[in-house]
Amino acid sequence: MADQERARRQAPGAVVMILPHHFYPNAQTAADNAFQQDADDDRRTVEKAAYDEVLAAAEALRGAGVTVHLFEDTGRTTPDSVFPNNWFSTHEDGRIVLYPMYATSRRDERRSDIIDALKAAYNVFSVVDYAPYESEDRFLEGTGAMVLDHLEKVAYVSLSHRADELLLARFCAEFSFEPLAFETRGPDGNPIYHTNVMMHVGSSLAMVGFDTIVDLDMRADIRSRLESSGRTVISLSNDQIAHFAGNALEAMTPTGPVLVLSATARTSLTPAQVKAIESLMPMLALDVPMVELAGGSARCMLAGIHLPIA
Repeated sequence: MADQERARRQAPGAVVMILPHHFYPNAQTAADNAFQQDADDDRRTVEKAAYDEVLAAAEALRGAGVTVHLFEDTGRTTPDSVFPNNWFSTHEDGRIVLYPMYATSRRDERRSDIIDALKAAYNVFSVVDYAPYESEDRFLEGTGAMVLDHLEKVAYVSLSHRADELLLARFCAEFSFEPLAFETRGPDGNPIYHTNVMMHVGSSLAMVGFDTIVDLDMRADIRSRLESSGRTVISLSNDQIAHFAGNALEAMTPTGPVLVLSATARTSLTPAQVKAIESLMPMLALDVPMVELAGGSARCMLAGIHLPIA
């Protein structure tokens, strides 16, 4: 497979982003999200800063050549709506998946108008709805819970309240992915709430917080799989994971792929890591410190579009 074709299968050329009007670190999600922090400023100040950060991030992505479908989140009390990759995913066969969300306050993030807009712009053949599993207390929070290797057809999953093995098995059976689930432990001793904060898989690069994976054999297996697929593999320290270095997304531009991450994450990388990454693709660092108080970063803000163009 040619490098550009390989990159296009893994790296979306378009993303959905949400301009939040009610952003605030969510008390409902704090219990199992060790990356979340309290805000020091009043709510109005926090909301305005997060809105401005998302707007600037969207402009930076568009300036780099990434298509951004930007939606306002007005008139709704959805503090985490800035992270749309948790409630839906898109796939190259024309399917969209809707996911069940662990926190009740996040369930209103699912929006039919966004799905309708994607149907108008892309060839969408069906919508697969897993949201009813919320009534059974089973959750699978999209590409937060799953890091999808579209090239090797592997779904990497850190098991947690937000990643149910039964639903993972169903998704993988229906979308022809191999499930690879593992236990993690963060600095607080609890499972890492979302896989995409400790692991990035792109077309030619993978960055993984191996030390967070409990089983040593699983660490070796994941590294071997990624290396055998031809990717450069960078091991991230726990401190780098805490600074969101694993929360990155490779996006496609007209001139090739770019690694999108936050300025916080970029600063945490060593000179050797920066050199290794930039030998493969440029980095686009987004300045989103207020958004990061909610326990997610640049990758969480981007719902990649893998749908065929209409």
